[in-house]
Amino acid sequence: MCLARPFKLLSLAPDGLSGVVDAGGATLTVGLILTPEAKVGDFVLVHAGAAIEVLADAEAQTILDAFDDFARLNDLVAPADDPHDRH
Repeated sequence: MCLARPFKLLSLAPDGLSGVVDAGGATLTVGLILTPEAKVGDFVLVHAGAAIEVLADAEAQTILDAFDDFARLNDLVAPADDPHDRH
């Protein structure tokens, strides 16, 4: 399965072909060839190191909230104890 995640664009390279995004407090350089309209402050949807779409803030937040919900759900769901496993 492949996933793309929204990131906020922090800066553009002088040639506009790449940019730096906020990756949860760290930074990541991504390609912008597919999103030449991206501007600093935009959310870009990143897959495999490339921005593939510019997102509206509300749409990006909806996706980020879904990722957060999934992470919380994953923390809540633990493997069931096997009553036959006597280790």
